Amino acid sequence: MEETNPRVPAYPIDPLFIQRWSPRAFTGEEIPEQELMTIFEAARWAPSSYNSQPWRFLYARRGTPHWDRFLGLLNEFNQSWAQRASALVIVVSNSVMLPPGKDKEIPSRSHSFDTGAAWAHLALQAVRSGWYAHGMAGFDIDRAFTELNVPKGYRVEAAIAIGRRADKSILPESLQQREHPNGRNKLETIVSEGGFTPGESQP
Repeated sequence: MEETNPRVPAYPIDPLFIQRWSPRAFTGEEIPEQELMTIFEAARWAPSSYNSQPWRFLYARRGTPHWDRFLGLLNEFNQSWAQRASALVIVVSNSVMLPPGKDKEIPSRSHSFDTGAAWAHLALQAVRSGWYAHGMAGFDIDRAFTELNVPKGYRVEAAIAIGRRADKSILPESLQQREHPNGRNKLETIVSEGGFTPGESQP
């Protein structure tokens, strides 16, 4: 299996950040529940507004009765490769929160932002544990809401496939060409001291 990683950070960072990427070639092996819980445990410690912890992770492990239902929520393209994942996850977030000292819930402006932080923790812990996580937007959000009994007030955010990397040769040729860590925009295109330049637009 090719292990070269062409990513080169512009500034010194922990190697874990460039080791994390989103492969599609998975071995199809089962994941022990304890190892999956370790990955979720990292997500549990993400920061959130007022420590509201709006994230919820609904999952199915390969080889369990829930697997086919979760796989069936993905679109046809994602099913074609995610069928070899070890776990499938649907991420949802609570759009309201109860601030400290209050007795009434209020809308949470940051619930999706906070849940994104939890997803990042999850993805990094997966790599640290010898697994990989691939986030997906290509799935049936309405069916996920209904079939997974998501409570009113929650937002269905994303799907995630978790698995061990396999050789890219198991993928169709079109996907083999995409099976490598991708790059990022230059730092100066995403960081602006003092705000946007007047008249600046998205490149």
